[in-house]
Amino acid sequence: MDDILRFTAAAVQLDAGSDTRLNLDKAESFIAEAAKAGAGLVVLPEVFLWRGPQAEEVAIAEEIPGPSTTRLCALTKRLGIHLVAGSILERSNDQERVYNTSLLIDPSGSVAARYRKIHLFDIDLEDSVSIRESDTRLAGTQVCSVDTALGKIALSVCYDLRFPELYRQSALSGAEIITIPAAFTATTGAAHWEVLLRARAVENLAYVIAANQIGTGTGGIVTYGNSMIVDPWGQPLAHAEDGETVIYGEIDRNHQRDLRRQLPCLSHARLT
Repeated sequence: MDDILRFTAAAVQLDAGSDTRLNLDKAESFIAEAAKAGAGLVVLPEVFLWRGPQAEEVAIAEEIPGPSTTRLCALTKRLGIHLVAGSILERSNDQERVYNTSLLIDPSGSVAARYRKIHLFDIDLEDSVSIRESDTRLAGTQVCSVDTALGKIALSVCYDLRFPELYRQSALSGAEIITIPAAFTATTGAAHWEVLLRARAVENLAYVIAANQIGTGTGGIVTYGNSMIVDPWGQPLAHAEDGETVIYGEIDRNHQRDLRRQLPCLSHARLT
């Protein structure tokens, strides 16, 4: 596997609904657009494949591999890119709950890594936003990062962003790039999204690629958009405007190595 030290990464911002075929067609179009623009790594948002009523999640969940992932693998192979397939509701052995699963697909069209979201979003906010992911979803148990030609990539999903210990584990195992597909709410996003993304980048001296949903999702929950790519010094390389779009940022692993050498905080960590 030849090491690629400099490349373009892309984050796709979508307004997914409850029509799986339409969502997949739209995602494929944006992936192809990003590849044509030269992106070697493309990241989709959380639940990009289907975002509908929570009561229907078990019924629409897919096996992995399954029809949608098979199609994405074929596209990724044809384009010769790495793809983080945001998150997909994955069928489980539990008859009432599913996994929220992020996949890394490599340029051969193979699933190189599978991460099941660990932290479930069960919250009640004062503005009447109430969400109980655990009603229909199972929590994963395994931190996931994988070696690729683009560097070691750590997978995570949305609410995971609030748990720095997850990312520190990945960084100490050598992760250079953190991917965060999300459907972050407008309420919490306006307050915390950017500061948390930049914090995860700074404390781990890692690139962060965060692809968020936009628009109104399940139960009238408005998502925040503002997808971002952040460098290891915490500086935003790209920030999405409103609407469905693709943003791009240059990943420079030599620059990252220089920063980690000059500020070796990962090797100084004691409470691990």
